[in-house]
Amino acid sequence: MYLAYSLLLTVGLLVLIPHFIYQALAHGKYLAGLRQRLGAIPELPQSEKPVIWLHSVSVGETQAAQPLIDSLQQTYPNHNLVVSTITQTGQNLAKQLLGDRASSVFYFPFDWKWSVRRTLAKVKPSLVLLMETELWPNFLDECAAQSIPVALVNGRISRQSFRRYSLIGRFMKRVLADLNLAIMQTEKDAERIKTLGVPAERLFISGNLKFDSKESPFAAETIDLLNQRFALSSGQPLILAASTHEPEERILLESFALLKKSERARLMIAPRHPQRFEEVASLIQSKGLSWARRTSNPASADENVDVILLDSIGELPSLYRFASICFVGGSIVDKGGHNVLEPASVGNCIVTGAHTHNFDEIVRLLLEADGLEQLPPLELSSAADTLAQTLIELLDDEARRLEMGKNALAVVAANRGSTLKTMSYLKTLINTTSAVAESQNSLLASNAS
Repeated sequence: MYLAYSLLLTVGLLVLIPHFIYQALAHGKYLAGLRQRLGAIPELPQSEKPVIWLHSVSVGETQAAQPLIDSLQQTYPNHNLVVSTITQTGQNLAKQLLGDRASSVFYFPFDWKWSVRRTLAKVKPSLVLLMETELWPNFLDECAAQSIPVALVNGRISRQSFRRYSLIGRFMKRVLADLNLAIMQTEKDAERIKTLGVPAERLFISGNLKFDSKESPFAAETIDLLNQRFALSSGQPLILAASTHEPEERILLESFALLKKSERARLMIAPRHPQRFEEVASLIQSKGLSWARRTSNPASADENVDVILLDSIGELPSLYRFASICFVGGSIVDKGGHNVLEPASVGNCIVTGAHTHNFDEIVRLLLEADGLEQLPPLELSSAADTLAQTLIELLDDEARRLEMGKNALAVVAANRGSTLKTMSYLKTLINTTSAVAESQNSLLASNAS
């Protein structure tokens, strides 16, 4: 089965080569870290300390891992931490947030046996922590072959992922047998991964680490800089559209044009993918609205523009506090939605589309608490009208907005504590690996003498 998987992975990459070449030439995507993805990561600093390897895919997972990283380093100071990501944006953010705290930040290897072995030989981890749904068969198999324990933390299995995994149920059962622990976000996630093959004695529920997220150490600087430049606290309502996908930006701009006929407001758009920044900039330009982009040189007119394009990475969480309404994207189009907890944690009034299956449980909690406004499924042709009407009603009802934000904040407060639970489940595994590492170091020292 593993041979068939590796062949399919290779064929898939070959088929996608023209796409990769286009993305590389047009957007610089996939070029960064190519050698590292093939297993040629930088040499780690020489140390006898056991290594904990934490892997997160991109920006969202990296931000969610911060409280866990803090707790790991406070509780186990005699361990080195290394962090890997798959995307370039995740890589950049990990380097920014972790600074000198991580011994190394690098790209996760392609899931071929040989590239995985090259990376493992460099890292020599005593424990691997995989964030959310990073279930790479060859990586897990190779870790098991080398007796490297692996834990899935903040784990989740969406409805769509569960359906796909169920189609290859026998293979997934073999893959999941290589997990030493599966620490899942919700009972539903735990049920799904148990059905796929994780034994009950290896399965735990922690809640979602995103509830424990805290502000970036760079937040204050970002807040002051952008508030001064764009006059974000001037009192004029700001609609912040976070993690948007195509064609959500078009829908938002059309909604904003309708809204401006009766409301004084501004719009900030933060596209989900950096490679779309230029595309979205061109779209905004075509609408005839006054606008500015974050990465342009500051100008005196910036404080009065209608639309702000947030074409930067890692700054979005610092700006939710300025929003009168936050629209969370990937939800009008069926992308499963994005993180509603970041705006909830600062008491935002939140609006999403109907497609939020990536955050089912969190959206359910917010809806039950009246901490979120969810649109019905929309035809793209009429989406702008419906969204505009929703935004106008909320802008006209400040008491409703404040109550929604208060309710959202209460949901976040009531569900904190995932980090402590996760650490308690990891404790035995980390202590065991530490004892093994100490024993090996003592044996090496005695042999050397």
